[in-house]
Amino acid sequence: MNLQLEGKKAFISGSTQGIGLAIAKKLLDEGCHVVINGRNPVRILEVINILKTNYPNSAITGITADFSNSEQVESMLGQIGPIDILINNVGIFELKNFQDITDADWLNIFNVNVMSSIRLTQKLLPHMLEQNWGRIIFISSESGVNIPADMIHYGMSKAAMNAVANGVSKLTKGKNVTVNTLLGGPTYSDGVAKAVEQIADINRLNVNDLKSSIIQQTNPDSLLQRFIEPDEIASMAVFLSSSLSQAVNGASIRVDGGTLKVI
Repeated sequence: MNLQLEGKKAFISGSTQGIGLAIAKKLLDEGCHVVINGRNPVRILEVINILKTNYPNSAITGITADFSNSEQVESMLGQIGPIDILINNVGIFELKNFQDITDADWLNIFNVNVMSSIRLTQKLLPHMLEQNWGRIIFISSESGVNIPADMIHYGMSKAAMNAVANGVSKLTKGKNVTVNTLLGGPTYSDGVAKAVEQIADINRLNVNDLKSSIIQQTNPDSLLQRFIEPDEIASMAVFLSSSLSQAVNGASIRVDGGTLKVI
């Protein structure tokens, strides 16, 4: 299927690993110019070199910015230029007892997870509206609907992302610009994989058995009954980035493996 994305320019926040990197690869498959982002300039260069090896005829660039650092964010916004597709992917999470979440914890997770998407959207939406073509996708989570008791601050930030995306979509009325949210489920990202492998090694367990056990314990109602792969989130993100998805706007799309019962 031709998704009609050749020549489009995409910026993906937090894209040196995991879901963000998976999206970058699929957009490159479709002929997009991709701008990746991460906190570590060395890691960005490593990823760009790997991508250029695998996609030798593609345009691939990178911008370093730590979204917890306001000066770096301002510098990045000054460098970014016009973009056709914005993937608001960057995010942090942690397990923490509600009573132990400090004011600094609340503010940090809100700043990185929510304000990153707000700042990028404010910067890039006007050009999309002016050229009458654009796609903005917020990579949210089912945790923004079914708030986890052991990371309420994370769930709060994802619920806020859902609200921002819904509001911004109303600014695109009559335009060939869409704003949508992906509600991802438990995903086997690089960070999750590292933690699972460490636990398995310490306890001398089989990694696949441990992965299955974690899903059974944390998401027993999942219809998928396994972790979601980053590529599976990326496939939906790339479709929503395409010209074929114009009728999908202001939507919260579940890619949660059937974890949520209602939305």
